[in-house]
Amino acid sequence: MPSLANVYTEKTRMRFAIDAHAIGQHLTGNEVYIRNLLRSLCALGTGAEFVAYLAGAGAAQLVPDTVVTRTVSRNPFRRLGWQLAAHVRKDRPRLLHVQYTAPLACPVPVVASVHDVSFLEHPEFFSAARAFQLRRTVKRTVASAARILTPSEFSRKSIEEHYPEARGKTEVVPNAVSQNFRPVHREQAREKIRTLFGIPSPFLLNVGDLQPRKNQVGLIRAFEEAMRAHPKLTHRLVLVGQNKWEAPAVRQAAERSSVANRIHFTGYVDDDQLRLLYNACEAFLFPSFYEGFGIPILEAMACGCAVACSKAAAMPEVADGAAIFFDPHSIGGMVRAIEDIVLDAELRGRLERLGQNRAAAFSWDHAAGKTLEVYYEVAGASMPAAAHRRPLRAAR
Repeated sequence: MPSLANVYTEKTRMRFAIDAHAIGQHLTGNEVYIRNLLRSLCALGTGAEFVAYLAGAGAAQLVPDTVVTRTVSRNPFRRLGWQLAAHVRKDRPRLLHVQYTAPLACPVPVVASVHDVSFLEHPEFFSAARAFQLRRTVKRTVASAARILTPSEFSRKSIEEHYPEARGKTEVVPNAVSQNFRPVHREQAREKIRTLFGIPSPFLLNVGDLQPRKNQVGLIRAFEEAMRAHPKLTHRLVLVGQNKWEAPAVRQAAERSSVANRIHFTGYVDDDQLRLLYNACEAFLFPSFYEGFGIPILEAMACGCAVACSKAAAMPEVADGAAIFFDPHSIGGMVRAIEDIVLDAELRGRLERLGQNRAAAFSWDHAAGKTLEVYYEVAGASMPAAAHRRPLRAAR
């Protein structure tokens, strides 16, 4: 990575700092967001310079070569207590972009990405300590931030309802899907999945950390009922995601199921393996109780996968009319969605086409462009012409 001495030679160039400690930590949505955003910000060609504060060995290899990197601790008390503020004082950026939580006594304006306020609306999905921490730190961050970015209208309304001080400074910047997620030859993908994971086709796919909010226990029950109702079906259920604080409950639900031998856990997978899984599955099921956006919905759609997801929180806004919707609190509703998507090949084909069109409406270039506009507004400067000339595709 370039040093500050070599990079910062033109006084007229803008420097922006980003707390990117999530990169390399397998933190699912937070990491996906910041990695793709940083990559697209660098590609805009504005001449702006970016400093990324990273945690963990190897994280610097995951960001563009033009990004200047600094190391911070994974420990939030060290990172937020003094490390970030110390780096910012030395690097002198025009602002610091964080996710959820700003450092104490930050010497420059803060732009904060708050993806959702699930810790307020559904604290039961968090450990008591984590919910308490988020309530304290996000309230402080929202109050002090110059601007707040959030990925959906649903999240904007929720943020402004809980934090009136956010009104007038919250900007909706939709997330998107990496170009890595695209259709590949389906039969070849299925053969590779059989080789990599020992999972035969056909199978239904779910992607998300094993935790209460993602509702995998309900999905397992619905899958079991659907398979019992249609004994000729040979489908498997594949759950992709890291173990979180209630993962044992998910695994116990699978073990106690009458179709336990047809339920597979892959753990964390890399993007290339995930692309194969999306392409190989017969359908993607996303029964989450609450999402501020739901990037896996778009990833599945971009790969040409038929999607059934919850009619809750931001998910209808993201999927629009390109998915089957169900009530995540209704096992019967999930069973009917599974039956519809498995038994009706014509419906699957229609959802596959609609989904690809829907995913194409979202672009990380567009997200980066809108984010950079906010950066320049907070910095009190005009957006460079190069960024205005770059075509940015907005989500419809």
